[in-house]
Amino acid sequence: MHVIACQLDIRWEDKPANFARTRELVAGVARPGALVVLPEMFATGFSMKVGRVDEGEERPTERFMAELARELGLYVCGGVVTRAADGLGLNQSLTVGPDGAERARYSKCHPFSFAQEDRYYAKGSGPLLYPCGAFTVAPLVCYDLRFPEVFRIGARRGAQVFTVIANWPQRREGHWLALLQARAIENQAYVIGVNRCGDDPWLHYGGRSLIIDPRGTVLADAGSEPGCIAAELDLDALRAYRAEFPALADIRPEFVPD
Repeated sequence: MHVIACQLDIRWEDKPANFARTRELVAGVARPGALVVLPEMFATGFSMKVGRVDEGEERPTERFMAELARELGLYVCGGVVTRAADGLGLNQSLTVGPDGAERARYSKCHPFSFAQEDRYYAKGSGPLLYPCGAFTVAPLVCYDLRFPEVFRIGARRGAQVFTVIANWPQRREGHWLALLQARAIENQAYVIGVNRCGDDPWLHYGGRSLIIDPRGTVLADAGSEPGCIAAELDLDALRAYRAEFPALADIRPEFVPD
């Protein structure tokens, strides 16, 4: 499977501008059937003003993703904001297929309490998986990366690829890089970590989106500027490596529920 990580310098709370930037970047590298992964809240930046950035009844970000997927024949994964039943926001990773139909909608399990995200956004209910081409994918969001148990649950359920969409500040870039590689190594899975770059009103973001193979080898690194990186994911090679070094078979299920 061909995967494309699209690293954006997100214009603050400006959906039309970010749709235009995304379309320009993706159109230049699109390949039918590929999985394109966009950052967390790619249309607005990491905002706590839920009423200004949520999708509402018009669902503009979701419509844009569906249109892009249909026009270019892609799977498109990216961050959207919707509302929970109690009125709090839901920070979500949405994936649509080449027909524009929703394939998966994951709500971030771990709102970033250090930045008071938990005051404005509800917690998601847990990991989920969806088929994408021949692969099984588990989507996750930003701060979830610090919680290996959700990745392990995904691996036990059959995940072969993890997508981690983020607005991860440059000041903690070392953690981003180390944790993405750790999650790939310990779960013997591909990891696609897609961060933003540039600045919002408070923080600088260094980018460093990565595509990592199940051995922890970095296949592509986006550096610090806007742009796209790509790699081919090899399912036969993943299965062969897991068979050759069957570490996942030693997971103790009493410690990790499925």
